[in-house]
Amino acid sequence: MELVKLLLRNTLRHKLRSLLTVFGVGVAVMAFALLQTVVTAWYAGVEASSANRLITRHAVSFVFTLPLAYRERIAQVPGVNRVTFASWFSGVYIDKNQFFARLAIDTDTFFDVYPEFLVDKEEFDAFKRERNATIIGIEIAERYNLRIGDLMLLEGDVYPGQWEFVVRGIYRPRDQTTDPSTMLFHYKYLDERVRQEMPHRAGEIGWYVVRINEPNESARISQDVDNLFANSRAETKTETERAFQQSFLSAASAVITAMNIMSFVIIGIILLVVANTMVMSARERTHEFAVLKALGFSGKQIFFLISGDSLILSFFGSALGLLVTFPAVQGFQTALPKGWFPVFYIKPETVAIGCAAGILVGMLAAIIPLRRVLTTRIVEGLRYVG
Repeated sequence: MELVKLLLRNTLRHKLRSLLTVFGVGVAVMAFALLQTVVTAWYAGVEASSANRLITRHAVSFVFTLPLAYRERIAQVPGVNRVTFASWFSGVYIDKNQFFARLAIDTDTFFDVYPEFLVDKEEFDAFKRERNATIIGIEIAERYNLRIGDLMLLEGDVYPGQWEFVVRGIYRPRDQTTDPSTMLFHYKYLDERVRQEMPHRAGEIGWYVVRINEPNESARISQDVDNLFANSRAETKTETERAFQQSFLSAASAVITAMNIMSFVIIGIILLVVANTMVMSARERTHEFAVLKALGFSGKQIFFLISGDSLILSFFGSALGLLVTFPAVQGFQTALPKGWFPVFYIKPETVAIGCAAGILVGMLAAIIPLRRVLTTRIVEGLRYVG
C-alpha cells in the first residue's frame, strides 16, 4: 500500500506535465479511432456483403443496362436459388446535395434476397398493393420527418420528369452494417412510364442479384451465367457481392490505405509522447531512485514505480481519448454532407485496439527509463545533480 501511495505521489508531482501527457495521449487515441471509423465507413458495403449473393451486371460498365429477359435464363443455372434485380433511379428529392440511394426493384423477390431489410408485414402488404408506393430506410424517414402515407415528389434525371411516390413502409436494418438510407419502389411503376415516354429503354434493368445455394460454387455459377450471354448484345460480368462492392472502392484505395496507415502511425506518436515524459521523470528522479536502492528497495519495486507511472498516464490518456471519440464521431458525421456515409459507427475492435494500445504503450515507454535506473550504480545516482 505504501508503494502505491509513493507511485501516485510521483505521478502527480508535476501535475501540469502529467495533465498535458494525458491530454496528448487522449488526442492521439481519438484521432486513431476517428480515422479507423472513417475507414470502416468506406468498407461498410463490403462488410455488409453476403457470401451467397452474386451480382450480374453489364460486362462493359455498371452504367449500362441489361434486358429483363435475362432473368429466367439466369434462374435456370444449376446452383441458383433466387434471382432479383434493381435499377438505379437517381433523381433529386428536395435538395440535390442530400444524397441517398433510390432503387426500382422487383417487389416479389427483393426482400427475399435481402433479408437484412426488415419491414412490418402490414406495411409490406400495403406497399405491394399500390403501384407508386415506396419503402424508405429509417434514416431517410428521420432525416426528412416522413411518416407512413406521406408523399415524396422526386425530380427525375436519369428518368426525366416529376415522379410521385407514397410512403407505405419504413424498413429497419437488421445488421449494423446494413444501409438504413435507401428508397425502394416498384420497378413496374418505372417501366410502365418508360414504355410510354421512352419506349427504347423499356424492359431494361440495372443489375441482377443472384442468391446461390453454396458460396463455394460462386466461381462456377458466375462463369455459367456469363457463358449464357457470351457474344450477345449485352454481355454480362458476374462476381461475388463483395468483389462488386470492392470495385467501387478501387478509385479511392490509395486514400483509404493512407488513412489506415496514418491511424497506426498515431500509435507510434502516443509511444513517443509517453516515453518522453517517462525519460524526463526518470532523469529528474535519478538521485531519489539511488536513495531507494540504498534503503533496500528491490529491482521489482523500482520496476513497479516506473512502469506503474507510465501505465497510469497512458491508461488515463487512452480512456480520455476513447471517451471523447464517441461525441467526436457524431460531430464528424453531422458535419459531413448527408448520405456520404450511410453506415458510420465505431467498431468494438477499434475500441479494443485503443485500449490495448494504451497498455502496450505504457509498458514500452517504461523500458528506456527503467533500464537507465536499474543500470545506474547507487554511488553514481547519489552524486547525480539534475
